[in-house]
This record gives sequence, C-alpha cells and structure tokens, in this order.
Amino acid sequence: MMAIKTTARTKDAGKRLRVHGKIIAGQSRYRIAPVFLFDYADAMKTNTHSITKPISRRHLLATGLAVTMMPRAALAETDIIAYVKAPRLLGRDDAPIKVIEFFSMTCSHCASFHTNTFPEVKTRLIDEGVVRFEMRAFPLDGLALRAHAMARTVSSEKYYPLVNMLLEKQASWTSAADPIDALRKLGRLAGISSAEFDATMRNRPLLETIVQMRQDALRDFDVKATPSFVINNKTTISGSLSFEEFAEKINATVT
Repeated sequence: MMAIKTTARTKDAGKRLRVHGKIIAGQSRYRIAPVFLFDYADAMKTNTHSITKPISRRHLLATGLAVTMMPRAALAETDIIAYVKAPRLLGRDDAPIKVIEFFSMTCSHCASFHTNTFPEVKTRLIDEGVVRFEMRAFPLDGLALRAHAMARTVSSEKYYPLVNMLLEKQASWTSAADPIDALRKLGRLAGISSAEFDATMRNRPLLETIVQMRQDALRDFDVKATPSFVINNKTTISGSLSFEEFAEKINATVT
C-alpha cells in the first residue's frame, strides 16, 4: 500500500528547494500544489517535473480545449472535460455492490492488485453481476497524472485495456530514461498518435480536471493511500489485497 505524498519545488536564490508533504489523520483537505501542471516543452528538455507558478482556473479555461483521442464524432457534441470526468464502469448497473477504486498509475501496489487480483475480480464478481466496478484517477505525481490523462481520453472501450497495459508494464516506463517518451510509445499501441499524445500533455484544463478528481477523493472519502476502494459510497478499504481478502472486505458472496 503506497502512502500519499505530494512534492513541490520552489526557486530560492537560483536554487531548487524540494518540499515534501504527507497526508496524516485529520488532514482530509490537504491541498495539492500545482506541481503537476508543468511546462511540457521544458520538461522534455530537462526530463524533470518542473514547477510553474499557480495559474488561475479562469486562465486555464481560457487557454482552450485541445483535440485529444476522443472519437471524432463525439468531439463536436461532447465537452472534453465532461468526457474525461465521466465514470469508467465495468459491470451491471443493478449490481448490489458498487466499488470505486482510487489508484495511481505509478503506484506499485496498484499494479500488483491489477496484475494478481483484478482478473479474478473481473471473472467472479463483475462478470457475474455481483460488483459494478469503477476506476478513478488519484495521481501521486506528475508522471502518473499524464498517464491518467492519456488513458481517460481514449474511447471508453479502450480505457480498461490501456490501463491494464500501463500497470502491467509500469516498471519499464516509469524507470525509463525518458518516461514521457516511454509513455508515448505505449500510447501508440493503443492507437494514439504522437500529435494526439502531445496535445493531451499540453491540455492544462484537462490535467487540472484530473488533479481535481484527486482533491474530490480527499474531500469526499478521505483517501489516504493507493489503491483504495470505496464500497457503496460508505466504506473505504485499502491495499493490494488478494481476491479472498477483497471479496471478504466488500462482503461479496462468491461460489
């Protein structure tokens, strides 16, 4: 289980100061610094998550909505921000148990859960109508944010396959010399062109929307670790659980 950390960098007399923040009990409204919204061109040069000055929401929205990997027919009638925020669901709407998972693309415990446990959850709980499952972005760092952005702009039928691929290959792309380029190459396997990828990486309103999803999770469910699972909007459990542990904790009867 990965504890939540945020990292911010500020300039002081030409030097970079690294400031760490950690969520502890009673700090459910911990604010996330705009560490995620860095200048993409500069990041490509330095291969680091550099910091920009805080930018107002009004300014972000005024920058326009870049074209991303949504279906072309949908672009004319669907707001990209609403599309990114829309639930990514698996399972029947009338399933008695509703599970929301909050995960980070760079969290090794999230990768472990989806590699070792989720396939059985899918077969025995979701496909059998016991559980309706939703994944929500909870990025722990700027790289995770960009991976989430790429995933949430593909068509809905490609979302879960792309997420599964990114989590299965997490160790390779997160440790690459140029992780952004490694992420771009994986996107190509899902039909995402370099131009589409770059447009998403530069789309600040889109990135801000995903950061807000994390803020909402802190406010609404007091999420303190990834992966965390909210059951029927009431109970929160955390950790890379085995199938048996997961089924027991969500009170699912399996055969």
